[in-house]
Amino acid sequence: MKKNYWLSGVILPLCFFSCIQEEALNVEAAIDGCKGENIQLLTINHDYKNIEVYVQDGTDLSQQELIFELPDGASVEPKDKQPMDNPPMYDFENSKNRVFVVTSEDGTNKAEYNISIYTMELPLLYSFDNLAQTNPYNILYLSDQSKKLQWASGNPGFQLTGMGNFATDYPTVQYAGGEKGYCLKLETKDTGSFGGLVGMPLAAGNLFIGTFNATEAVKKPLEATLFGYPFTKIPAKLTGYYKFKAGEQLTDAEKKPLDGKDVFDIYAIFYEAEDNDFFLNGENALTDNSLVRLARIKQEDAKETDEWTYFEIPFEQMNGKTIDNEKLERGKYKLGIVFSSSLNGGYFIGAIGSTLLVDEVELICETND
Repeated sequence: MKKNYWLSGVILPLCFFSCIQEEALNVEAAIDGCKGENIQLLTINHDYKNIEVYVQDGTDLSQQELIFELPDGASVEPKDKQPMDNPPMYDFENSKNRVFVVTSEDGTNKAEYNISIYTMELPLLYSFDNLAQTNPYNILYLSDQSKKLQWASGNPGFQLTGMGNFATDYPTVQYAGGEKGYCLKLETKDTGSFGGLVGMPLAAGNLFIGTFNATEAVKKPLEATLFGYPFTKIPAKLTGYYKFKAGEQLTDAEKKPLDGKDVFDIYAIFYEAEDNDFFLNGENALTDNSLVRLARIKQEDAKETDEWTYFEIPFEQMNGKTIDNEKLERGKYKLGIVFSSSLNGGYFIGAIGSTLLVDEVELICETND
């Protein structure tokens, strides 16, 4: 009798464990991330299942490395296989837009992701005239569709507040009435009850060359802004036009009134980046030892004005560093441009309603070929 009890005590848990194992097959079908030796930048839009992969000029697109990060047990393969496909190497030579199908571990769910390859080449003139066709919160593009690069902003973080019912409700938007055509409009916004709960009472309008990591937006907001793309020219100065009106009341991170008026910020950084996945961010962009050159508007020049006002900001040497031409040619420097409607908006200090308009921004380079 005791033996039977003992066997039951062993067999029943084993059966239970076996059932759990069968039920535990993962049902997720998604691409969580992607890496590759020559990938300079990658953006994933999970809502629309679009992945944009940015590589440098001269890349052999017939052998593009894509190492996918998938949910446990999931698999991925191209929908239409090409002769040169040999995972993790895929052939994008004849078509820079391909569909990949992800299948969940249990085989019940599938998801199709559109993966596009773009050649990275930062333009020198930024007019803020190009919006994405699928655009939940005013995504702006830097250049034409053949060499498309996306501006980034904190708009995806603002989406968490529930305060953006329409694209134009967000802190960073395209705006009619620019110095020429459309322009950029940055406005410091109230983040409502959500912002109050997480200690982020306002969101400054911001736009920058780089990417925004929405998963870090609440935990480490300054580190969520990743600045810069590879740049193979030597920047000399940043020019453009702006208008600015400060909000009525400057407040701190607890919404307590402060003396003085809000001011805006415009700056550009040029820094060393030996590794493709190295980025300066909102926490260290102005202080990191990798910084080679910095152009930043002086606060005494960042005045309120209702008229389009020209600015010209020279790049200054930082950290005693000189530029290595060989590293420059290999794309081992990155450049980022940052605009903000509140100078200290990253620390949630600013004035609700502060509005910065920017247009016709141009990078003047020493080697402008």
